[in-house]
Amino acid sequence: MHSLGILLSGRGSNFVAIADSIDGGRIPDARIAVVISNKADAGGITTARSRGLNAVVIPSKGKPREEHDREVVAILKENGVELVCLAGYMRLLSPWFVQQFPQRILNIHPSILPAFPGLEAQEQAFAYGVKVSGCTVHFVDEELDHGAIVVQRTVPVLDDDDEHTLAARILEQEHLAYTEAIKLVLEGKFEIAGRRFKRK
Repeated sequence: MHSLGILLSGRGSNFVAIADSIDGGRIPDARIAVVISNKADAGGITTARSRGLNAVVIPSKGKPREEHDREVVAILKENGVELVCLAGYMRLLSPWFVQQFPQRILNIHPSILPAFPGLEAQEQAFAYGVKVSGCTVHFVDEELDHGAIVVQRTVPVLDDDDEHTLAARILEQEHLAYTEAIKLVLEGKFEIAGRRFKRK
């Protein structure tokens, strides 16, 4: 049984999609060992507790990044976490954190990376006038929205879209992409050559 750790800062819709996929057998032999938030008022923490999951708040405000990261890593390791999934976690991880889980931290980003990294990617894509957007699940490394790409899904940008309708359709694909990526990584049938994630 693989143990997942979820990090979130907000409502955690991708966390809910992961939990639903585990419950529905779409991610076999996995369980969510712990859900951690850096914000006490995160909706995802309330949801995790309502589902009977182990939910922990580790406030980040006013703490040096690495001090906070060490507290988070300690909880992840206490719970035997093998794969860390960022689900709307609004903090950059320190290089030290990334080194504790090499090729074992996944993030989802609402654009086709390397286009539109960072915050408000959907608004960036809409303002730029792209005809296709989407989402990317990637391994986390020391750089922002940069690690090897595991899964990407595309979404057409429609003429009558605004950034909100586009974001909503990207989110639907995020939920599917994250499940697919977690399953691939847990199966372990891959290698990373340079930046390329290659299925074996």
